[in-house]
Amino acid sequence: MFADYFWFFVAACSYLVGSIPFGLLVARLFTGTDIRKAGSGNIGATNVARTLGAKWGILVLLLDALKGLLPVLLIPPLFVSPESLEFDHARVLSGVATILGHMFPLWLGFRGGKGVATSLGVILVLGPWSTLVAVSGFALTFLLTRIVALSSIVAAVAFGVAQFIQLGSTAFTHQKWSLAAFSIAVPLLIIIRHWSNLGRIMRGEEKKFSFGSRNKTEATSAEENRSQGSS
Repeated sequence: MFADYFWFFVAACSYLVGSIPFGLLVARLFTGTDIRKAGSGNIGATNVARTLGAKWGILVLLLDALKGLLPVLLIPPLFVSPESLEFDHARVLSGVATILGHMFPLWLGFRGGKGVATSLGVILVLGPWSTLVAVSGFALTFLLTRIVALSSIVAAVAFGVAQFIQLGSTAFTHQKWSLAAFSIAVPLLIIIRHWSNLGRIMRGEEKKFSFGSRNKTEATSAEENRSQGSS
């Protein structure tokens, strides 16, 4: 009976790992700041870096990426044999569930981050060569624009295109169909999560990235100014 439900266990365990809000935890534990009330209010690495400084942003980036990588590596083998024809599908399911956990964490009322760093960890396992293309696209776009949202969108599209070039005629075979579906769905999901940013980019209103160096008092002050500006 356990084997009949292994898909559920893979998805549930991966979702729970993905829903760990490292941005919120790091900001609160090390600086006493509720990152949801600072900067953009997002719990991801970009807002942490902008609000609290480079070292905390990089730490959250690494933790969120590991949060994507480790479940895909470690959880599927607990429930299905690596020699099984279903193993690759289980890894894809694990990756999707982990990303959804980050974007829609149960503990935070399903209001999480935009999923870029966590997706990076997932795709490092599922498509390492395509990940290299995506990271290159992100880096080039960021160097030219210094806009994280645009760089993330370019990286998502670059990953999907690179995956389909690599998969070729095997894209929708029994063994690879889930990876092909992942390569469409996750980039689309990341674009949707950046939809408001995309609107600001098109209007020329999206801010360029810069590291912050605020302490708790400064971060609180920034939030108060942001609230006053929107009232």
